[in-house]
Amino acid sequence: MSTVIEQPVEARLVAAAPRMPNIPATLHYDRDDPFAVRMTFPAPATLEGVEVCWTFARELLAAGLRGPEGHGDVRVRPYGYDRTVLEFHAPEGTAVVHVRSGEVRRFLEATSELVPAGLELLQLDLDHGLAELMRDA
Repeated sequence: MSTVIEQPVEARLVAAAPRMPNIPATLHYDRDDPFAVRMTFPAPATLEGVEVCWTFARELLAAGLRGPEGHGDVRVRPYGYDRTVLEFHAPEGTAVVHVRSGEVRRFLEATSELVPAGLELLQLDLDHGLAELMRDA
């Protein structure tokens, strides 16, 4: 069984222009980092022309499907019946994207099959991590 889930999603960039452009993005989950998800935007879709990756809590993404969540760099909230809004705040500015809620739900269901919510700690090898920290001390 694979320990990594990657799911392409179609995001719509919210901008001042009347038509929101579609941009490709990928949601990523790795059992070795069970609390986190990543959303990656390829270089052609970014202002800087380099791939941009945001890492945030899987729990934040799940809670954001039901209501506004987040107070930091990443915020998630439902928008209408079938969209989820993700806001990414950086010193350079804020990017706001819409993603189909169904795509987010499918992704979260796949991550829950890999690591059920609430059982993330069982995936961590705390003894190995502590041994690595002590080795360098």
